[in-house]
Parts: sequence; C-alpha cells; structure tokens
Amino acid sequence: MTNKLFCFGMGFSARLVADQLAADGWQVAGTTRTAEKAKRLAQQGFEAFLFGDDQPIEDIRSALKDVTHVLISVPPGGDGDPVIHHHGADLAALPEGTWIGYLSTTGVYGDRNGGNVTEDDELMPSGKRGRRRVAAEKAWFDLGRRHGLCVQSFRLAGIYGPGRNALETVQSGRARRIVKPGQVFSRIHVHDIAQTVLASIKQPNCGAAYNVCDDDAAPPQDVIAHACGLLGVDPPAEQDFASATLSPMAASFFEDNKRVINTRIKDELGVKLRYRDYQAGLLALYDQLRTKNTANEGHEE
Repeated sequence: MTNKLFCFGMGFSARLVADQLAADGWQVAGTTRTAEKAKRLAQQGFEAFLFGDDQPIEDIRSALKDVTHVLISVPPGGDGDPVIHHHGADLAALPEGTWIGYLSTTGVYGDRNGGNVTEDDELMPSGKRGRRRVAAEKAWFDLGRRHGLCVQSFRLAGIYGPGRNALETVQSGRARRIVKPGQVFSRIHVHDIAQTVLASIKQPNCGAAYNVCDDDAAPPQDVIAHACGLLGVDPPAEQDFASATLSPMAASFFEDNKRVINTRIKDELGVKLRYRDYQAGLLALYDQLRTKNTANEGHEE
C-alpha cells in the first residue's frame, strides 16, 4: 500500500517535507487558505483542500481517505488549535498507530536568561503565543493517548531558508542590528527541519517531543553582520534594544533568551545537521543566490 501524507497547512516547512515524500512516491494532500493557492497546489500535483480557523474542510472523508501520516503546521489561535477544534474527531477515527507530527516552537520554554533548555525541562512560556503552543501540544498528545495515534511534537527554533533569511533582509533594506546584551536566539534551516521530520517518520517514537535547532545559538546582530559580509556591504549601525522602536511582535521575540539543546534529534533520530550553524546556512544560501544571479545574467544575454 502506498503511504499517504496529509498536511494541515502547506507552508514553508511542511511543503519541503511534502515535496520530498512525493518525490519518493508517496501520495500527498494538504490544505491552504485560499482557492488561488489550492489551484496552484493542484497544478503541482497535490490534492488540495481549503481550510482555515473558521473554515473546516468540506469533504473531510475524502481528504483523509487512505491517510497513513498527518503533519500539522497550522498555528493555534485564541480559540485553541483549529485542526483539533474542527477535525479532532475525524483524526481520532484514523487507524491506530497513525503517525501525527505537530510543528510547534521553542517558545514553549519561555525565558531562561540565556541558559540551556532540553525536552525534559518544564514548559514555562512567557507570552501569549507560547502559552497557546503549550496548550496545543497538550491537546495533540492527549488526542494521541486517547485514540492510539502516534503523536510527536517538533519544537522549531527560528526558521530560515531560501527566500526567508538574513541575506534577503539585508538586500531588501530592512536589516537592523538590535543589540540586547547577552541575548541569543536558536535557529534552524528549513532543510534540517525536513530531514528531522522524515527521520521521525522512519523511526517514530510515539509521544516524543524534539527540539529542532542548529548547534549555535547566536546574537541576532551577529547574523546580520555576517550576511552583510557575504554580500560585501556595510552592516547597519547597532541599535540598543532599550531605545529601539520595535513593533510589539518584534519586541516579543526578545522576551525569551535561551540556548536550545538539540541532542535528542541526533541520538534518537540519527540526524546529522546539514547546516550546523548560521554561518554554514547563510554561506549555502549565498552560493545559491550567486548561482541564480549568474544564470539570470546568462539568460538575459
């Protein structure tokens, strides 16, 4: 029997997992919020369904027919997890042992004043989004225990990759170097998210949570400076966090200061990070950018 993945949310991270499994011969279906995106997904060979916070899937039986694996990348809202709210009962009816992966965030740990956090540490979210994630994780694990589903949570650090990275930020003129003494962030390249999820699919550990990050938590201003160095441009002047004008969303990211430890994905899943730190990740992205620009120049000629 052919394996079938259903993605609630075919976004930046889930789409890469979907692409790789489709290339391996899996059937893949998933959701998006707009008819335009659904049409585009269908043109790319994916069975697409409309879904949103206030929009359950109309034909859920068809959507989940023959599904063997489910990946959830839809964030929780004020009313909780929308997938469980609308389709928890439908997922509960899937065959026992069905693999369910939930893409969570390291925000579930809250602020640790720059200290280390592992999956065994208590969840102490400091903001509204983190509290929602903790509640959503609990709801998914509870669903798995009650109905014999193999639920795993992937706690993602700050995601970057093609089209979403510090090089793009610098080139767009939006780069800032905000300095908060002692502040570090953990990051993860989208390709390493995909390989971690795929490793879990191959050797599932029901009920497990995994920190998905690289080996080098680093100050945000250093990442921007490194991107500027690769591009050969002067970095923007440093700005003190205390006096910088930031949106509430941007400021909220500085509430948490921690170093996320990724030992479990290496020991349990055998993950060997493709990009162990932001320097390696940005260099690869820079090489891709340079290759693309060279190809475009040749095409123009």
